[in-house]
Amino acid sequence: MSLKKDFLCCCSSMFPSTETARFYLLGVLIALYMLAGAAIFSSLERPAELHAHRLWEERLMDFSHEHNVSCEDLKSLLHHYEEARTAGIRTEQSRALWDIPGAFYFVGTVVSTIGFGVTAPSTMTGKVLLVFYGLLGCSATILFFNLFLERVITLLSLLILWCHSKRTRHGRLECRGSESDRNEEWKPSVYQVTLVLFVAVVVVAFGAASLYSTMEGWTYLESLYFCFVAFSTVGFGDFVSGQREHHEDTQVYQVANCLLMLLGVCCTYSLFNAISLIIKQGLNWMLRALAKIQPCAYTAGANSVQFGPQHSLALLCS
Repeated sequence: MSLKKDFLCCCSSMFPSTETARFYLLGVLIALYMLAGAAIFSSLERPAELHAHRLWEERLMDFSHEHNVSCEDLKSLLHHYEEARTAGIRTEQSRALWDIPGAFYFVGTVVSTIGFGVTAPSTMTGKVLLVFYGLLGCSATILFFNLFLERVITLLSLLILWCHSKRTRHGRLECRGSESDRNEEWKPSVYQVTLVLFVAVVVVAFGAASLYSTMEGWTYLESLYFCFVAFSTVGFGDFVSGQREHHEDTQVYQVANCLLMLLGVCCTYSLFNAISLIIKQGLNWMLRALAKIQPCAYTAGANSVQFGPQHSLALLCS
């Protein structure tokens, strides 16, 4: 018995804990996921990039010959224009970027971590201030998202529990006592909460896309694409809402745009956290499968500390 116990202790010390193994496994899977994504998007987008470069060079040469301007001077002018875009200069007339509504829109993209990139400080004082402003603002907004998620999870859990209790009560009235006990122990599945959050995100995104398609002149698919990029806080900047000149006169649209951004980011953030919990369950399944091959490979992380919205989701869902 002593020899077996020593062997198990020695074996368990050679392998990481479950929490550590899950961390390493997730890192490897993310790296593989990124490599696969890079290969796919490179095969899709690289030919279009090369074609755009060739077309641009042809247009530069044609313009240079037609107007008797050297390519070097033309490229120098374009370089100055690229610098001017940071200050808000556009070839097409657009709304003011740094009036109070424009600046409010900018700080909203900063604290929400969207960062479209269409607006950026051009002064050194503004750039330095942005570092400290973003540090506090992003931290406070992430806290707001976490608190929002906790309340959404609690509300969804209560609604799902109410529906479950009502369905159970109508189904088995004769077993009232035992069903009551079961309802007290029952918790909504994380898959049910994820499904409800997914439906909420889809409803918000489709409703917002209808508004953006009308106000921005985008196609509906472009509007849906913008909603995902914005609500997920990716913020590429290829599509940015509320930047046209006539939008200065549509204050209702500006307010609706900000509210949709806030609601969309909150719902999508909640959905991401729920999906991440499902991914965590998948990692646990993979580790259990590995443990069957090597029974003493992983030790249970009983003393690990959990915190944050995912822990609240795990407590509320079965």
